Amino acid sequence: MTEAEFRLLFNSAFPVLYKVAYRITGSGEAAEDLCQDAFFRLHEKNMVFPNQEEAKYWLIRVVKNAALNYAKRKQRERKAYQRAFKEDSRQEETGETQLVKKETRGEVLKALDKLPETLRIVLILKEYAELNYREIGRALGINEGNVKVRVFRARERLAAILNEIAGVNGVDNTIDTVTENRGRA
Repeated sequence: MTEAEFRLLFNSAFPVLYKVAYRITGSGEAAEDLCQDAFFRLHEKNMVFPNQEEAKYWLIRVVKNAALNYAKRKQRERKAYQRAFKEDSRQEETGETQLVKKETRGEVLKALDKLPETLRIVLILKEYAELNYREIGRALGINEGNVKVRVFRARERLAAILNEIAGVNGVDNTIDTVTENRGRA
């Protein structure tokens, strides 16, 4: 891969890779590091792809997997610290606090975290990375029909989680929250 091809790939793929990594890790710094590591691996291994799109999908898979590993590691570290210091991680929230959180994208992201990994990743790639079904399928190594089913199921489960939360808070809130917050992330 020439330097010009590498720059072209970097400029076209980095924004998508960053969005994916950020959605999974929740950290801008970690997302940037993971993206840079993926590009470093691509360059270090001197990999050859038939076209730029194939390289982009390979990078998406690498970043997705690295971000998932990072998130799992951070969760294990958090649990270890809590056990070590015997801190109570539960936070008492008032109805007012819950309502304020409900109106923010934080609730949508929390609900998103409750989804199974296979559904969460597909929804992140669709809604936050703004990939189409074919691109998601190529990135995850599954067919387009399977992607559509997973996106549908992910949206259904997310709506159910958000409606459950809204029922607890006494507020009528539905899947519209997801679409409102989609562009803010």
